[in-house]
Amino acid sequence: MKDKNFDVIIMGGGIMGLSTAYHLMKADSSLKVIVIEKDLGYEKSSTALSMVNVRIQFSLKENVQISQYASKILENFEDEMAVNGKKPAIFYRREGNLFLYDEKSEPAAQKAFHMQKELGCAVEWWSTKKLKEKYPMYENLDNIVGATFGPEDGHLDAYALLMGFKTKAASMGVSIIQDEVVELIKNKDGEESGTAIQGVKTASGETFYSSHVVNCTGAWAARLLKTAGIDLPIDPTKRQVFAVKPEFTLDGPLPLTILPSGFYFRTETGGLLLLGKSMENDPVGFDFSWDQERFELLWEELYEFAPVFEALKLIKGWSGLYAVNTMDANAILGEWPNLKGLYLANGFSGHGMQQGPAVGRYITELITGQKPILDLSIFNPIRILENNPIREDGIV
Repeated sequence: MKDKNFDVIIMGGGIMGLSTAYHLMKADSSLKVIVIEKDLGYEKSSTALSMVNVRIQFSLKENVQISQYASKILENFEDEMAVNGKKPAIFYRREGNLFLYDEKSEPAAQKAFHMQKELGCAVEWWSTKKLKEKYPMYENLDNIVGATFGPEDGHLDAYALLMGFKTKAASMGVSIIQDEVVELIKNKDGEESGTAIQGVKTASGETFYSSHVVNCTGAWAARLLKTAGIDLPIDPTKRQVFAVKPEFTLDGPLPLTILPSGFYFRTETGGLLLLGKSMENDPVGFDFSWDQERFELLWEELYEFAPVFEALKLIKGWSGLYAVNTMDANAILGEWPNLKGLYLANGFSGHGMQQGPAVGRYITELITGQKPILDLSIFNPIRILENNPIREDGIV
């Protein structure tokens, strides 16, 4: 590429990077923006390898508002991302999220529920009686005292979402290249060494320059920032998903159902069930293998909860990486305090897909000097330096 100078360099072309690129061009079509992504086929994309869930059921107000914004964007996404009359088909299916609570988790759930209602969320509190009426196959409710149901929560085609953003951003003039940023350049002429970003170096030997660089590299974020002397509390943590087929045909779709243990499942097209669970011993590293033993543990938990699923056929399994913020499992958003022009959109801990639309807009507003439509300053990176975690009880 002949042109080496850009208004904004975006490291990472997943949901965060592409959303940011799109919103930048929407805000100012004269901007020169480049997205550098090492995996444009998205074979190892955290978004593409997830269950692709969208929900408003969080305990932190700002996380709820982020998801409310995403829900509105996704409603009109196909029309908004149309290029030359061709629309992406994301198959946004609002089949609901159903959180189950035991005595220990119920008080925090009640508090979050009332906050969500105050924000205008479509969320319902269910008694165990109603839960049994709605889903009689959920037989083992001995330890369950209530549930919340979000009827407008749902899931979609992650690859189509990524390609929709990518195609639209490219049509607006964004340069998207396949390469990997391996080093940040932070010495700027006329300023104290290391106080401002200058550009990036890539694995192919290219150097690109900009005074605005955005880190959207997901699970790889901490490793990259070390080249600038920045320690970020983000671990690349493996999460596994299993697709199974019951011996019988379900009458209809099941919502994403989350047990107090953190085990979750939902139906998928083709008569399948998807199973998953975040565990304390999930491996940290860049390993994309999956194991049969994990599936057997989840199968046992599903069978205990709903014995109707005694017989299942494992169709396939896969794994992806969460960018887990080990300090508080919440996003890290904004300009890094000690390096002018370096913006972070990291640490989403499994919620990146649904938070991508709002985050892309927020980073754009920070760079262009617009007043943010959502105040997300609670996620400012300064809390990392000050060791000031924020609490979110709705982590799954």
